[in-house]
Amino acid sequence: MQEQNRTRFDPGAECVTQMHLAREGVLSPEMKRVAERERLDPELVCSEVARGRMIIPANVHHEALDPMAIGLKARVKINSNIGNSPTSSSLEEEVQKLTVSEGWGADTVMDLSTGKRIDETREAIIAAASVPIGTVPIYQALECVKQIEELTPEGLVENIAHQARQGVDYMTIHAGVRLEHLPLCQHRVTGIVSRGGGILARWMVHHMRENPLYERFDEILEICRRHDVSISLGDGLRPGSIADASDAAQFAELQTLGELTERAWARDVQVMIEGPGHIPLDQLEMNVRRQQETCHEAPFYTLGPLVTDIAPGYDHITSAIGAAIVGWHGTSMLCYVTPKEHLGLPNAQDVKEGLIAYRIAAHAADLARGSARAAQWDRELSKARFSFDWRRQFELALDPETARAMHDETLADDYFKSAEFCSMCGPKYCPMHNFKDLDWDALREAVTARKAPGVARSSLARDELAEVAS
Repeated sequence: MQEQNRTRFDPGAECVTQMHLAREGVLSPEMKRVAERERLDPELVCSEVARGRMIIPANVHHEALDPMAIGLKARVKINSNIGNSPTSSSLEEEVQKLTVSEGWGADTVMDLSTGKRIDETREAIIAAASVPIGTVPIYQALECVKQIEELTPEGLVENIAHQARQGVDYMTIHAGVRLEHLPLCQHRVTGIVSRGGGILARWMVHHMRENPLYERFDEILEICRRHDVSISLGDGLRPGSIADASDAAQFAELQTLGELTERAWARDVQVMIEGPGHIPLDQLEMNVRRQQETCHEAPFYTLGPLVTDIAPGYDHITSAIGAAIVGWHGTSMLCYVTPKEHLGLPNAQDVKEGLIAYRIAAHAADLARGSARAAQWDRELSKARFSFDWRRQFELALDPETARAMHDETLADDYFKSAEFCSMCGPKYCPMHNFKDLDWDALREAVTARKAPGVARSSLARDELAEVAS
């Protein structure tokens, strides 16, 4: 296998994408870095990228990037959404949210800024970000016109090219929303909840024309290939309520996304597929399997999903439940949901709470998928807990500061950092403390002599005691 160490962008030449290099059997610096971070064989990374089951979002202009991968062979990833709005936030606040996102374990960050100073905000975020940055280009395109109906196909494509030159690593492109799909949404409880999908639906109905992102998809692919921008094929018709889950509109769009995936791969452009936002528990596995079949095992990227609609203010919890399950069944990246979902623009604290919830979900999914690294982390924390090594417990916790503060709220003295109990049970009722005080030698003798007082004489009970004693 060859190794490639030169820059992949030459203004006078065609860009070489990660997928192109992988298909040529060339191991790029980005692939080697991914292999190191994921503890995988570099050749496996290369083959997965070549096949399209793994992507490495790495725009050639994003100089501060520390490459990462999204795919079934990698650990489950988390995306954090940030971005200002026409009514709130500032450039400085969005850069702070980026810092918070990276600090609390986001693997990618999407800048969903609307309103003023979009370019300045994005450039500041890209300059500061070591993680891949994603965007939804149609948002900025809309800021260039007075109303949706004035959008033009040329303006949409030029905006994608503009953001590619800025260094955006992956872009949500809602090219799967077709004019023929829109009647399928008419009787939904919540209609169309994707901002991009809603914009395009209004434009298509006004002009009675096909989705310009679908019609101009080949031009978009050329832009993405030149700058090595990964495409996140957007689910513009995703269900926004449990009542609308897994309906005809959602799956009609998914079928188109499968077609677009093959077209992108034919141009060596990396692709992942965005998934539904509201799905009940009993439909989660089916949704993942259907996406994998329809979209040829391209990485799946889901918003949640939320498994119930009844908890505004707590949707980081309702969605993390769904996220853990779809991660287990094969989703490669989970887009976090904050407590502010459906209610308002999240602040830095909301970002933290959403990320903690999703790190738990992603880790639970990694455990279910057999990750030795995830299992070792759990084992180490459990050993520290059983040893009453409170400092080690805090060190291994997802959020050490919160864990320490909760412990110290009632047992703050330094003495209690080595005490064999916490304030919930105290020394008398602590089961692990009492377990350690058991006389195991006496128990073994009793089992051997089969005279353990009060022990049932059935063969099953004796076998179980013998196993414990050994």
